[in-house]
Amino acid sequence: MYRAQKEKLVEELGQIFESSGVVVVSHYAGLTVAEMQDLRARARENGSSVRVAKNRLAKIALDGKPCASIADYLTGMTVLTYSEDPVAAAKVSEDFAKGNDKFVILGGAMGENALDRAGVTAVSKMPSREELISTIAGMLGEPASNIAGAIGAPASNIASILSTIEEKAA
Repeated sequence: MYRAQKEKLVEELGQIFESSGVVVVSHYAGLTVAEMQDLRARARENGSSVRVAKNRLAKIALDGKPCASIADYLTGMTVLTYSEDPVAAAKVSEDFAKGNDKFVILGGAMGENALDRAGVTAVSKMPSREELISTIAGMLGEPASNIAGAIGAPASNIASILSTIEEKAA
């Protein structure tokens, strides 16, 4: 790899480390090409990305970044799973690790917070951004539907009483 290519790669990795909500570092020794393609496909489906980079260049890119704490995990054959959503990459990594013993999660970072293996597991169990948004939207819509029901209830009750009176009269 030429010096210009390395500089470009370090710049790309720096942007990844700076803009990602979560970065998960894992060992992937022994994975087949098909298994790596499966990991990449799962990541794409969930709004995450997978990147294999030289550890030395990744450590250079980490210098001064919020997630610099993951530099200690960059040894051996490592792969980075990252996403803007603070939960997506952790979920993808955890799901893939469950079905593949060769994929070992080492840890990661969520912003400035370092995550060990247990931390990545805890983050993966949190609801995603989309789930939170839908929950909040449901909570916001619920009072409006309650008000509409309360307003409509007296009219419904009157109609019910009138129909009962009408049935008795007939």
